[in-house]
Amino acid sequence: MQVRWSDMDANRHLRHSAYYDYGAAMRMMILSDHGLTLKKLEELQIGPILFREEAIFKREVRMDEVVTLDVEVVRSTADFSRWSLRHHFTKSDGTVAAILNIDGAWMDLVQRKLILPNEFIQGIFATFPKSEDYELITRSR
Repeated sequence: MQVRWSDMDANRHLRHSAYYDYGAAMRMMILSDHGLTLKKLEELQIGPILFREEAIFKREVRMDEVVTLDVEVVRSTADFSRWSLRHHFTKSDGTVAAILNIDGAWMDLVQRKLILPNEFIQGIFATFPKSEDYELITRSR
């Protein structure tokens, strides 16, 4: 991601909310690259939702710097109906500038209820790398 003027704050570094925007854009880009486009989500009438989003800021990112984002699954149910992802924002010199943690699930956009994703979506999430501290979530009924 190339840092843009509109992403800066009064302290002349990347504004805090831009990290969340970059993370969301990256996640949607990955899903789209795997065939889960906005059009496909609309056809399926489902969408990803977030319960928690947390940023840990480590180093400043300034104008014209380039940051690379990765994504890894930190926790998930076996069917990927619930998941936690982690993004690392890495500067071109290898310094981790920030870590973004999110917890999410899938929602039926008609019934407005949490749902089990279909096999297509489960397959996409199964391709995401798992973190070294990955944990399988077991849910009791």
